[in-house]
Amino acid sequence: MTSKTEPHADPWGERLPRRLGLLSAMAVVIGSTIGSGIFRTPAVVAGGTGSVFSFVLAWVLGGVVALCGALSYAELSAMMPRSGGSYVYLRRAYGPLVAFLFGWAQLLILRPCAFGAIAVTSSAYSWRTAGIDGSARFLGGPMSLEQITAVGLLVVVGAVNARGVRLGALVQNASTVLKMGALFVLVLLGLVFLASGRHSGVPSAPAPAVSGGFAAFGLAMVSVLWAYDGWSDVGYVSGEVKEPQRTLPRAFVLGTLAVLTLYLLANAAYLSVVPLAKMPGSELIAADVAEVVLGPAGVLFVSGAVALSTFGTLNGSMMTSPRIFFAMAEDGVFFRRFSTVHPRHGTPAASIALAVVLGSVFVSVRTFAELADLFVIGIWPFYALGVIAVVLLRRREPGAPRPYRTWGYPLVPVVFLVATAFLLGNYLVLEPLQFLGNLAVVATGIPVYLLWTRKSARGDAGAKAPELERALSESADP
Repeated sequence: MTSKTEPHADPWGERLPRRLGLLSAMAVVIGSTIGSGIFRTPAVVAGGTGSVFSFVLAWVLGGVVALCGALSYAELSAMMPRSGGSYVYLRRAYGPLVAFLFGWAQLLILRPCAFGAIAVTSSAYSWRTAGIDGSARFLGGPMSLEQITAVGLLVVVGAVNARGVRLGALVQNASTVLKMGALFVLVLLGLVFLASGRHSGVPSAPAPAVSGGFAAFGLAMVSVLWAYDGWSDVGYVSGEVKEPQRTLPRAFVLGTLAVLTLYLLANAAYLSVVPLAKMPGSELIAADVAEVVLGPAGVLFVSGAVALSTFGTLNGSMMTSPRIFFAMAEDGVFFRRFSTVHPRHGTPAASIALAVVLGSVFVSVRTFAELADLFVIGIWPFYALGVIAVVLLRRREPGAPRPYRTWGYPLVPVVFLVATAFLLGNYLVLEPLQFLGNLAVVATGIPVYLLWTRKSARGDAGAKAPELERALSESADP
């Protein structure tokens, strides 16, 4: 049962306090998106593209796809400004089973993978900035310094966000400003290099042959879309955004546009210093660019920038993803304990603690690249279902309040869906075992859901989903 000390639901059925304004909401989009990807992914993308044109095209297409997704999700968020984001949209459009499978995938694959990849990267570059080998085993034990530090970072951001969404937003806003500043510095370094009249950077870097070809371009797009992922995250904290029907669409669109602009500028700076043929040999392309212009101090600068950037992304992910578990518990398809609101801080503290535990477990499971691929391939089918929901709900509920309607409809959703079909189809052909393995893990949620709802029907879990769905369907401007 819900504690009497917890707040009553607002007109949209939300019990968490609304404390985030437009700038904080935009910081969630920008800060959750810009992590380590733009500092290292260009080297991976260069390995799958055969020319500067296709390299730039990949980044432009990735940004356009992300923007199409953001424009579509903006409509859904304004209709349903509830904590849980995609979970809430999928439940409204397809029913509780599909929504549960999304939450199940988040629980078993997506969020643990994201937390693991982000925390390990932030930890690794923190030690690199300090000039210490973080891969060394701590006291000869089973875990490295990087792994232990990654767990520590998860605990820190978990504690910050459990103390209140305002404190989490303060950390997010500060880290977002700093990481945007670091990217602008890289752009300026590229301009300085061009102005110097020098012809080529990193002369000692190896120049492996790029793959090229349609299939290789498709795999390169997986890395690009990992770098752009985060455009949907503000939807998870919709229930804590002030004036949500006005603020959320702006945050989705303006935040994504800011990321697209920064990414294109950063890649222009990289290309001005490092020839495309040499990029695949640069594990951390941003460090190579900074080293060419600033010397060894440039490597130190970029290592610190990556550590700070990924810490901000980790904080953003901790602000958003626990709300999925919170929404599931409110619907009665997850342990009720995770639907509680902290009586003092107004946060889903139990769900945040669960996210910390999941991330800590995955920290030592896989490499960064494996974690990133698992996340992208696991989340995009649900992104596609969310965009289809825009079309489905317009037909099924034409009279429902829509404070914002997707700009460019229906072309914008179609562009997103075509890109998703290409991405997933290409990955299915080239990596069938991993793709089907992800689907199999998601499918294991079907019997779990059936068992859980059967238990709820007996009165053991107190089903609350029907009331919530009616509240969502009947919600209008307060």
